[in-house]
Amino acid sequence: MTNLYQQLETPAPPDLPSPGQTYDERLTAQTHRGLLVYFRKLTNILSAVIGPRGGKYLNLPYGAFEDGTDQTAANTTTAYAITFDTTDYSNGITLSNTSRLNVSQGGLYNVQFSIQFKNTTNDTQDVDVWFRKNGTDIAKSNSRFGLSQRKSAGDPSHTIASMNYFVDLAENDYIQIMWRPSDIGVSIEQYAAGTTPTRPVIPSVIATMSFVSNLSA
Repeated sequence: MTNLYQQLETPAPPDLPSPGQTYDERLTAQTHRGLLVYFRKLTNILSAVIGPRGGKYLNLPYGAFEDGTDQTAANTTTAYAITFDTTDYSNGITLSNTSRLNVSQGGLYNVQFSIQFKNTTNDTQDVDVWFRKNGTDIAKSNSRFGLSQRKSAGDPSHTIASMNYFVDLAENDYIQIMWRPSDIGVSIEQYAAGTTPTRPVIPSVIATMSFVSNLSA
């Protein structure tokens, strides 16, 4: 929701009189006053933007997405794309094909994820999570997370896999989060709200993207 108290008013260009063929002191003074007011407004805007709280006036691309379903792997030899079913926030970053996070503006972005993994096996397991850009794996973007063996047949082990990553994207590029477990007993799990005490739903996946800079490395 837009906060109207944090908006800067864009000054309109001054309506300057047309110059005559001869020098007119009154006309020159009027032109001077119009330009002076205009540049004072521009100076005030620049001072606000580059000041200690100037960030509140900047409209930068961002997005936040989550999933409320379980995600499983049919085998350990396939790369699976993390999927999302909910867009929480979207400003220049949109979700498509359930897994693609698309940007409408090129630049450097910070991608963060939080994935709720579950292990139902009697052994410790690993799961790899990495990034793809426009369908191609990003070099050196993989992370491996370890999961403890289950506590009992009805009590699996859990872990949260999370990290953040900087990626350089062009206009209309998209990024995906990929995963591969060491055993199909590892899955991505969502959990319903709890009681005694009341606890919120646990999404299976949360991901956010935020614009960092239009200057690539």
